[in-house]
Amino acid sequence: MNNILAYKGFSARVEFDARDNIFFGRILGIEDLVTFHGESVSELRDAFKEAVIDYMETCRAIGKKPQKPFSGKLMFRVPPEVHAAVTIAAKASGKSLNQWATEVLANASHRQ
Repeated sequence: MNNILAYKGFSARVEFDARDNIFFGRILGIEDLVTFHGESVSELRDAFKEAVIDYMETCRAIGKKPQKPFSGKLMFRVPPEVHAAVTIAAKASGKSLNQWATEVLANASHRQ
């Protein structure tokens, strides 16, 4: 089941509250708290889009630049043997390490 919504570069994870019988979510990857909810899938989608638009308009009104979830730069440390193995795998596939890692990470996250 895919429980991620995306709109205008923002993503949100959706959950279901059985007690209140509503879907709810929060925009991911930003420090500001932006939430939304709906009783149906279509209500939830509309509420998410409205929350994104409201967030951007509120930021504009107060002179704040809206946070974008991610820069596209990812830096992490791995053991030297892992670094060597992935570099060899990338070269063996005829790709740069960046191209290879992008494909592997996209496949692992089920997004392409």
